[in-house]
Amino acid sequence: MPLTAETVVMAMARPQGKRAMLLVMDGLGGYRTVERGSELTEARTPNLDRLAGEGSLGLHDPVTRGITPGSGAGHLGLFGYDPLAYEIGRGALSAAGIGFELRPGDVAARVNFCTLADDGTIADRRAGRLPTDEAERVCETLMREVKLDGAELFILPEREHRGLLVLRGKGLDPSLADTDPQREGVPPLEPEATAPEAKRTAELVASLLEQTRSVLAGRERGNFLLLRGFDTHQELPSFPERYKVKALAIAAYPMYLGISRLLSFDTHQVDGAAPEEVEALQRLAPEADFVFMHVKKTDSAGEDGDFDRKVEAIEEVDALVPRMLDAGIEVLAVTGDHSTPAQMAAHSWHPVPVLLWGGTAAADGLPKFDEVNCRQGSLGRFEAKHLLPQLLGAAGRLAKYGA
Repeated sequence: MPLTAETVVMAMARPQGKRAMLLVMDGLGGYRTVERGSELTEARTPNLDRLAGEGSLGLHDPVTRGITPGSGAGHLGLFGYDPLAYEIGRGALSAAGIGFELRPGDVAARVNFCTLADDGTIADRRAGRLPTDEAERVCETLMREVKLDGAELFILPEREHRGLLVLRGKGLDPSLADTDPQREGVPPLEPEATAPEAKRTAELVASLLEQTRSVLAGRERGNFLLLRGFDTHQELPSFPERYKVKALAIAAYPMYLGISRLLSFDTHQVDGAAPEEVEALQRLAPEADFVFMHVKKTDSAGEDGDFDRKVEAIEEVDALVPRMLDAGIEVLAVTGDHSTPAQMAAHSWHPVPVLLWGGTAAADGLPKFDEVNCRQGSLGRFEAKHLLPQLLGAAGRLAKYGA
C-alpha cells in the first residue's frame, strides 16, 4: 500500500497509549459580528478555558475552505476519513442509527417531517420539532395508506422530526437529488434522477410524495415529507482496525450512533442529553481506548436561530468537563463537526474551533476557548481529517515513522 497522509497514520498506529476522547459539540462553531462575539465567546466556560491554557488550540475546516458540510461528511473527517474519498448519505446513516439493516439494492433517505402552508410552500422544515411519538403515528399512517407499484416501502421514526425512508425492490438506484430545499417559504423540490438508471426510483418517490400529500392533508403540522441524502447499503473501513483501538461511541441521537456502527465502534445510546452521556461515560470508559461523545443541543439551538440557547448548551457541557476527565480520559479533543451560527440558523462554511488537551499536547497559554483564541493557537488551521492523527499522537498511540 503506497503511503499517503492517511495510510501512514494507519501504518504507525499502535495499541498502546493513553485513553483518548473526541468530544463533538455538534455545530459548535460560530462567528463574531460587530455587535457581539460568537456563542462560544459569549459563553461562560471556565473549565474549557482552563484546558485551553493548558492545551493547544486551532481551527479546522470540515471538508476544505469555504465548503459547508453535512453532518456525515463532518464526522467522517473528524474520524480521519477524507470526506472527499469516503461519501455516505444521510439515509444510510439514519438506517444504521435505528438498527435498520439495509440490503444491497435498497434505497434509503433521511426524512424531515415538515409542515406545508395552504399554498404548498414550506412553513416549517421541522414541523415544530415534532415529538417522536407523533412522528411514529405519522409513519404508521403512511405505511398503512401508501401503495407503491413494484417496491416495498418502509417509513420509520428516528427522533423528533427526523425519520427514515427505505424503498426495497428490483432495479432501484439512489442517484436522486434531495427534495428538501433547506429553506422555508418555497415549495419542496420535485424528485429528480441524477443518473438515467434512477428514473424509475424518482417516479416511485414522486408517487410516494403525491400520496403523502393527500393522506396527511388534514394535519396541522407534520403534513409532508422532505427527503435528502439518498443512499444504499454501505461498508466502510473499520475504525478500530485502522487505529488499533477499542472504540466506543456515546450519543443520544441515532444518526451519530449510525455512523459509528458503520465504522465498527461499540455504541451506547442514552435517553437524554449531555448529563446522561457523561453518566454513561463514567460507567463505560474503562472498557475503551478511544471514546467519541456527541452532544446535539448546540446544533439544534443554532439551527433554530437561538443564540442564547446555544450559549446555554455550551455552558452545560463545560460544567460536565471535570466529570469527563474523572472518568479516566487522559487526552481530550473538543470540537464540532461543523459550524452552525445562530445568525444563519443553518450549517455554515466557517472554520470550527479545536481544543487538544493532555498527553504531549503543547500548552499554548491562551485565555479562552473560542474562535478568536483558536486562530492564534499552535495547531493552526487544518482540514478536519488531520485532527485524529494529532489526538492519537498526543496520546502516544503513533509509532515513529522512518529510521
